[in-house]
Amino acid sequence: MHTIEGITGLTADQVNQARERYGRNTFERKKHVPFLKRALQEPMLMLLVLASAIYFLREAYAEGAFMLAAIAAVSFISFYQESRSKAALDALQEYTRPQASVIRNATVMRVPAEELVVGDHFIVEEGELVPADGVIERSNDLSVNEAILTGESMSVQKTAEDKFLYQGTLVNAGLAVCKATAVGMHTQMGRIGKGLQDIEEPPSPLQIQLKGFVRNMAMVGLAAFLAVWGIYFFKTSLLMQSLLKALTLAMSILPEEIPVAFSTFMALGAWRLAQVGVIVKNIHTVETLGSATVICVDKTGTLTKNEMALVGIYDMHARITYGPEDFARATSIIATAMWASEPLPFDPMELAIHRAYAATHPVDARAGATLIHEYPLGGTPPIMTHVFEDQKGNRIIAAKGAPEAFLHAHLPASDLHAANDAFHALASKGFRVLAVAEAVPAGPDLPADQHEFRFLLKGLVAFYDPPKENIPGVLESFYDAGIQVKLLTGDNLVTAGTIARQINFRGTATSLTGEQVMSLADPALQDAVEKVSVFSRMFPDAKLKVIEALRKHHHVVAMTGDGVNDAPALKAAHIGIAMGRKGSEVARQASALILSNDDLSAMVAAVTIGRKIYNNLKKAIRYIISIHIPIVLIVLLPLMLGWPYPEILTPVHVIFLELIMGPTCSIVYEHEPIEQNVMTEKPRSFTKTFFRISELAISIVQGLAITAGLILIYWYSVNHAGSQACVTAMVFVTLVTANLLLTLVNRSFYYSIFVTLMYKNRLIPLTLAATGGLCSILFTIPALRRFFHFELLTGYQFGLCVATGVLSIMWIEVYKALKRHRTAKSLRR
Repeated sequence: MHTIEGITGLTADQVNQARERYGRNTFERKKHVPFLKRALQEPMLMLLVLASAIYFLREAYAEGAFMLAAIAAVSFISFYQESRSKAALDALQEYTRPQASVIRNATVMRVPAEELVVGDHFIVEEGELVPADGVIERSNDLSVNEAILTGESMSVQKTAEDKFLYQGTLVNAGLAVCKATAVGMHTQMGRIGKGLQDIEEPPSPLQIQLKGFVRNMAMVGLAAFLAVWGIYFFKTSLLMQSLLKALTLAMSILPEEIPVAFSTFMALGAWRLAQVGVIVKNIHTVETLGSATVICVDKTGTLTKNEMALVGIYDMHARITYGPEDFARATSIIATAMWASEPLPFDPMELAIHRAYAATHPVDARAGATLIHEYPLGGTPPIMTHVFEDQKGNRIIAAKGAPEAFLHAHLPASDLHAANDAFHALASKGFRVLAVAEAVPAGPDLPADQHEFRFLLKGLVAFYDPPKENIPGVLESFYDAGIQVKLLTGDNLVTAGTIARQINFRGTATSLTGEQVMSLADPALQDAVEKVSVFSRMFPDAKLKVIEALRKHHHVVAMTGDGVNDAPALKAAHIGIAMGRKGSEVARQASALILSNDDLSAMVAAVTIGRKIYNNLKKAIRYIISIHIPIVLIVLLPLMLGWPYPEILTPVHVIFLELIMGPTCSIVYEHEPIEQNVMTEKPRSFTKTFFRISELAISIVQGLAITAGLILIYWYSVNHAGSQACVTAMVFVTLVTANLLLTLVNRSFYYSIFVTLMYKNRLIPLTLAATGGLCSILFTIPALRRFFHFELLTGYQFGLCVATGVLSIMWIEVYKALKRHRTAKSLRR
């Protein structure tokens, strides 16, 4: 916390009064549709309501009451899952709330932007979004991008004539202290926002695929419903009985669990990512994480600690490099570097320069000088220049930036060689090196471009930002997971290469500079980015071009960034990753993920969680497909083929099974741990559909195998038992047994069931016990047995059903064993 001279800001009481009078700095959100209203639009609930009504009309009050109870149970499960998802997303919103610097009680503090009130004094600087409408009271070389309001992409210089800033605009350069004049819906952005409230976020590719699958199944269900209703009514002329049979089939076909499972997995996945320090701004990013094939990282703050220490100064005049113990002999260079830095520094290198200046200059010369013009960091290679003026009108023009920008400017050959040698000596130690220069005023007018100054090189300043201790292990984890790592840095090649070798970065033998990237045509660049891993002296356009080339090469690209200039590339990457601590607000806005602690190891955890979520979601949906097939067929085949007992399962049986399957797919599988081999497999292709043909085929065969078991039990019970109650009971027990075992074997399509039984998932035994217990109750309580139209089975009949259910499932273990054998054989080659 610090103060701004002459501005005290509001008191706590004044803040509360302003908030009561003008409201909060938030936009009105689209009204939330009540759960009950949305529930009544669900197809399964509509079918349940219809079935319940038919039962009551037929005076089957017990069945009607059961259907009402089922409606309540289905609604409760949906409500519970939605509540968990909403709670997870609400928790994420807390992480992603934008912050603002505000002056209150004469102190500068950080508060959530939504807490700003009219009358507050807030501070904005380069890389930040303006948090409220306001009038500028103080500013330093301020330029703002107002494209979000005006559509004009060029930055606007804010002058004495144009002193208004608007919420949502981007500060491109400079700094300003403003007084808030409007907040929330009363801002210019708020007025526009009223027309945007009903715009829906577009669905993700996976969401579209799953919605399409559910929609197609719903259409099949509708067609089957009408066909069965018509056929049975034509045969019997029993309207209500025909309708019930048609409803049973429609219920068995409709896979309403899939969209619920998808939303639950994505929301809870985003919440789990937040627990490891990865904030997901859009939950659909979760499904992309497992596909990442390349990650582009910057050096400073990502691979290194971002703890810049001034460790060396090269004096151009004396041709001597001073260490920290001799900085008192380089006071002139330190002073020039300080003049070239921001008066209120936030960059780690500038903070180090200011500390060195304070330690070597007992008298602060800044007190009598005013910054009259600032040339922001720009050019290729980049430099920045400040122009100060003292009370006597004398000007100080100081610049710092990439050594290449100054080394060839007006230097004798001998000085150039000496400076180059000093630069390489410092850079080869992994130091980040900046050149420091000054210029003599050529008149009262300042040039439009800082490169027009005639600079005199004074020396070099070297900073050391040590690599993070965990980075070698993080990189190894990426490599093991089949993910390429590319280093995109603004540093020179010598410094970048030295740091890369220190952290065991692969592929340091070849490199490209930003200028070389820009000079390559698309085909050549696409080939180059596949082979090159180190890119030095990169600037925004070059970074963007590398990202686009990787995308054209069918890579799924993740990229880290923190500055304003990183925003285009972050937006272009499939997974933009901003730094939570040192990242600018615009970088966070452009990104899909935020690393709350700036720790790249969190991305290893994120990829792991992303792959786990994707794999578990796939298991859940394959389970749904497999178990729906036998339910549909055991309802349809006896009816369509005229078998002795066409009404094996009724709506009561189907909804009971649905109540078991819903939590299994969307709650139990969501809790499954990651499998051992997930992080050693290659990333899945982003262009592929959700299921490979082979995966879908296995799930269909699983369903058909269960169906075959049910048909065998059906015909055995018809021929040996006789009564429909016994047939129904035996088919039901076989189906429940197969369902329980399917839950276990589908926990992995690679490892044996005896391995997966060791997986820690407390919901598995809970679900199995609950399902088994409920089924036991149905048979042991006479009233329930009669209600479900079951006959009490003998021990032999029960054992036969269980054995058939087991056999219809356990064949998959042979398939898994063969798959493991093939994998082991290929590894031995």
